[in-house]
Amino acid sequence: MKIFTFLIFCSTITFAQNSKLVNVFIGTDGTGHTFPGPSMPFGMVQPGPDNKDYGWDHTSGYQYNDTILLGFSQTRLSGTGISEMGDVLLLPINPKKEQLKNAYYKNTEIGKVGYYALTKKDDVKVELTCSERVAFHQYTFPDNGAQVYVDLQHGLRFLFDEQSQQGLVIESDVKIENNTTISGFCATQNWVSRKYYFTITFDQPFINLNHLDPKPKDKAPKYLLDFTLANNKILKVKIALSSVAVDGAKLNMQTEIPHWNFEKVYQSNLASWETYLDKINIEAPLKQMEIFYTSLYHLFLQPSNIADVDGKYRGVDDKIAIAPNKAYYSTLSIWDIYRGAFPLLQILAPERIDDIVQTMLIHHKAKGFLPIWTAWGQDNYCMIGNHAIPMILSAYQNGFNGFDANEALKAMVETSTVSHINSDWELYTHYGFYPFDKLDNEAVSRTLESGYDDWCVAKMAAKLGEKEIEYKFIQRATYYQNIFDYQTQFFRGRDSKGNWRAPFNPLLATSPMNNPGDYTEANAWQYFWTPTQYDIKGVTELLSGKNNFTTKLNDFFTTHAENPNKFLGQEAMIGQYAHGNEPSHHIIYLYAYSNEPKKGQTYIHQVINEFHNNTPDGMIGNDDCGQMSAWYILSTLGFYPVNPASGEFVFGSPQVNKATIHLSNNKSFSIHANNFSEQAIYNEVRLLNGNTCNNPFITYQEIMEGGNLIFEMTSK
Repeated sequence: MKIFTFLIFCSTITFAQNSKLVNVFIGTDGTGHTFPGPSMPFGMVQPGPDNKDYGWDHTSGYQYNDTILLGFSQTRLSGTGISEMGDVLLLPINPKKEQLKNAYYKNTEIGKVGYYALTKKDDVKVELTCSERVAFHQYTFPDNGAQVYVDLQHGLRFLFDEQSQQGLVIESDVKIENNTTISGFCATQNWVSRKYYFTITFDQPFINLNHLDPKPKDKAPKYLLDFTLANNKILKVKIALSSVAVDGAKLNMQTEIPHWNFEKVYQSNLASWETYLDKINIEAPLKQMEIFYTSLYHLFLQPSNIADVDGKYRGVDDKIAIAPNKAYYSTLSIWDIYRGAFPLLQILAPERIDDIVQTMLIHHKAKGFLPIWTAWGQDNYCMIGNHAIPMILSAYQNGFNGFDANEALKAMVETSTVSHINSDWELYTHYGFYPFDKLDNEAVSRTLESGYDDWCVAKMAAKLGEKEIEYKFIQRATYYQNIFDYQTQFFRGRDSKGNWRAPFNPLLATSPMNNPGDYTEANAWQYFWTPTQYDIKGVTELLSGKNNFTTKLNDFFTTHAENPNKFLGQEAMIGQYAHGNEPSHHIIYLYAYSNEPKKGQTYIHQVINEFHNNTPDGMIGNDDCGQMSAWYILSTLGFYPVNPASGEFVFGSPQVNKATIHLSNNKSFSIHANNFSEQAIYNEVRLLNGNTCNNPFITYQEIMEGGNLIFEMTSK
């Protein structure tokens, strides 16, 4: 019998330069949709190269194999399936080789934490870094003559149609303040409607400013600036942004980068990242460490704090307010990150959690319901469910109290009872499910995801002693059973008369943008497991016992479909498990509740080894603001939350010999897998005193307490 151990102990914290292990190009080729430009942890700006301003492949503005360069914009989303941002595009140009202005040498491209550089084919070298709210560009020209193209109409377009000339900017007011400074604001209408304010400052004066001819629908200016540079032939540019006002952008610049020392800004950026990247140390081969620390880097990119340095922000109601702790978070990809990223952030960045929850409660006050998916402080209502609800319960469950719990419950109840976009509560409660003939699409998925939110409301009410609310919502949480078809053993579309949708194909994936139907970027197989996030017992009973539950899981991982469509969430497949999209992420860990727990560990190894790599195409499926990365981090450590709001992490199979998480208060949580191998299978968990753990999970509180507990896992 081999013995493997999980060890938790207090130790002296030592830091390595884990930033050197980050490969910012992982996920930039294919469907990862990440970007290689610099950012700060949770930063407002992300300066970087834009290859195209439209299309599925370029939702971050960048695609690794593209060779066209539009310029360098200052904001973007990380790993999403739809484009937004791309504000204030600049392109330095050598006027002697103007015809080569949009081309660059691929082998000159450098990307690392806090820094990005390339050399264009017109011989201009571009270097980028940033502070939290200010982008810093440094251009080195071959001689003293220089130009900079400034495009304020530019943005990363929601539309995927190349032929569409619809402009992003619908209103602008731009002022040439002097021969070094351009300031103003733009209002855009894209995935969200928003306003951003900016100031652009050059370290040398431009000697001429040319207004370029606009396209028919342009609402913002484009300029070509001429410079005669000093002898060093270097031009530096700072671009500060604000959601509030030009004065806010200027204050951000004056506070964060009052000088012109590019290297100093880069080193400050790097130091901030080291603080976060050194929160976990692992012992692993170089390839695995690169994937792990890049995942950690991607986790901390977003959500973004869009408050100015003085705490001012523009909220969803377009009003200006001051954030309680100078933090107001946006780029909240809630449908994605509630699953694994937010529970992981509670371990690694607990100082951010109360402000994230406060942000969501402020949103509720303004709109009457909790946010669904926000960008630049505005809701785009993307995806379904109201999964700010499990995020709030998760934080409260785990001991975060920097918000009013009774206010939070009120927001959760109102969000779940007052109808709003994608949530028709009169329809839901009248039928006990969403009938497919009463709404346009996603009837099954909306029913199943609302059930999880209902369970979370009930649990929050129970914690606050609100018995009536608890009873109401615990009953609603069982509505998923109303769409279970005992004949096919799936959750199916049902109309208002109780009839099942026919014909029915459990392998057919649907999505509102590509193939409307009853499921959201998934099929009946994948959405079958949604209620297991909170009611494994109930789902097991629907299947008439644990044996059938195990059989269903086995069938899920071995039932194949021809020609899976990545645009419908069918990517990185093992049977019907689609690792490339979030609804599948917890399902491997359900084996811990089956008759064959070892099998889940086998599939974890397969996903780690086949679907993650240290190459640009090493992420199969959108990273979705860190959720894919969070799955990899947690699974490498050996646990993952099946129910993200419960405070419990289900054991899987650690992928490293040793990992140490450095916690707050100088505590640490260390995981050891003695006699580790890449395909190790663990069979039972033991405590130091020899008692067998009765549950297949560890709690958030146990992780955060550190201590001297040893978990022994044995494999016969």
